[in-house]
Amino acid sequence: MGALSRKLYERACRSIPAGVNSPVRAFRSVGQTGPFFVERGEGAWLYDVEGNRYLDFVGSWGPLILGHNPPGLAEVLEQAIRRGTSYGAATEKEIELAELIIRMVPSIEMVRLVNSGTEATMSALRLARGFTGRDRIVKCEGCYHGHGDAFLVKAGSGGATFGVPDSAGVPREVSGLTINVPYNDLVALGEVFKNAGEQIAAVILEPVAGNMGVVAPLEGYLEGVRKITAKWGALLIFDEVITGFRLAPGGAQQRFGITPDLTCLGKIIGGGFPVGAFGGRREIMEKLAPLGPVYQAGTLSGNPVGVSAGLFMLRRLSQEPPYEYLESLSARLEQGIRGNLAALELELTANRAGSLLTLFFTKGPVVDFTSAKTSDTAAFGRYFHQMLSRGVFIAPSQYEAGFINAAMTVEDIDRTVEINREALKSSQP
Repeated sequence: MGALSRKLYERACRSIPAGVNSPVRAFRSVGQTGPFFVERGEGAWLYDVEGNRYLDFVGSWGPLILGHNPPGLAEVLEQAIRRGTSYGAATEKEIELAELIIRMVPSIEMVRLVNSGTEATMSALRLARGFTGRDRIVKCEGCYHGHGDAFLVKAGSGGATFGVPDSAGVPREVSGLTINVPYNDLVALGEVFKNAGEQIAAVILEPVAGNMGVVAPLEGYLEGVRKITAKWGALLIFDEVITGFRLAPGGAQQRFGITPDLTCLGKIIGGGFPVGAFGGRREIMEKLAPLGPVYQAGTLSGNPVGVSAGLFMLRRLSQEPPYEYLESLSARLEQGIRGNLAALELELTANRAGSLLTLFFTKGPVVDFTSAKTSDTAAFGRYFHQMLSRGVFIAPSQYEAGFINAAMTVEDIDRTVEINREALKSSQP
């Protein structure tokens, strides 16, 4: 941390808890007290207040698939701001964004805009309960769905258990309605439904986990989840806040050929602004107020500036799809990292799904949260600082994804591979 960032951090701590507005920004999981402070972003790069430049593999945690401030976005935003920043009333652009989402994600027949991924998952869960008349939900250990009470639940040892609060302030009566199962474990899921299937409103999961690090579904896993939920009349909710419009134009569900009942979206559909959405089958979505009995509302939902940014982003992704280019860059980075591991004789695990990648500091394989937690987080912390000191910004936590964006070049990737080799070598005890 530079002198100016330290000064800003000390100032922030006097008015903001721990000096940050989201816990991972504190850098505590990589052994540092306080973050660097960003001055601006441009293309593939972040610039801090000291003037240092970093190749950015965080990308605002995923939404900047085209990089920072892609050409044309600022002009769109300027025009939107000149018309007003918020109305609390309906606009045509809300309809345009909804129609575009529906065209790009075939499982979504109707969609409601909200203000964040967390709001999307909380609303989808309430809707699932209202539609089915059931109270319990199932989530996978290590899959993060925002900070709603029902989601801040950890699993007990040895398999599927009823939930225990993972945060102070979450009543046990609420967390007790959440059942945890290991990701990629159809046997555990099947047992839960045998014991409580008629009480379960929905299973919610990340189709590709991105919040325990990147963990892809094993062959047949998503198909099995879909089959089990359909058999018992529970809804399948895909949390595609990370994977939506990133793994394919229609998200992970298009990539894997699975049709969920409800889908939660965020990040990319706001083009960097706080926008989210949830949508799905018409008969389910029509249970929302004012059509139906499930209440959900938001004064800033469909904010005209955020919607304008989202339209810009999704139109670019549909008209000039970057997915082949992103796949080539990501495969090149993965191959380079694996080559470094072999050359340095390091038994670490690199997991990749499309333009998402995590290097786990464990022998692996990593297929769920239990195996992810075998990672040497101290070693990861040393590696993080070695990468950062060489101008590459990766997530300051072992249990996060790295995001490749379309503003990066082959030269950027090749230089990252070189830096990765240097950082791995220098971070060894």
